[in-house]
Amino acid sequence: MTTLSIYHRPHITHPVRHLTSFSDISALLANAGIQLERWHIATIAPDAGSEELLRLYDADIERLKQQEGYTSADVIKLTPDHAERQALREKFLQEHTHAEDEVRFFVHGSGTFFVPLDNQVLRLTCGAGDLLRVPANTPHWFDSGEYPDFVAIRIFTNPAGWVGLFTGAETFH
Repeated sequence: MTTLSIYHRPHITHPVRHLTSFSDISALLANAGIQLERWHIATIAPDAGSEELLRLYDADIERLKQQEGYTSADVIKLTPDHAERQALREKFLQEHTHAEDEVRFFVHGSGTFFVPLDNQVLRLTCGAGDLLRVPANTPHWFDSGEYPDFVAIRIFTNPAGWVGLFTGAETFH
């Protein structure tokens, strides 16, 4: 389920607002320049590989490539037993930016993005069917959870894939 909580700094323990309506969340994010869409979830086998997932969503991925100039896509899958789950979580929990949009489509499971805006922090939990586009150069961080369980398609303009530029700012989750 897609949710959005808004916190005021420095009081980041209790949200000042919590939204659960997808249309309300996408409208609020749009005002901040962040795009949230809902895509159809295809029926997939639990052991589906990256190539199969990319084929299933090829038409949608190609549409985004044509509209926005993206050039490549890959699949990230994190499970509770993933050997590098803790190291990846710690890496993504650091505030960072990208020279390109961060585009994620959640095929399975969920993950939480944090975006600081002025004196607020947006905490957006995306679930299966959510496509999120965080604009280039927007500070943010991501929490996959202690025991992650998600599959997401990542779409890039940079053929090198995920390149984070860490800001060194303090984060919370």
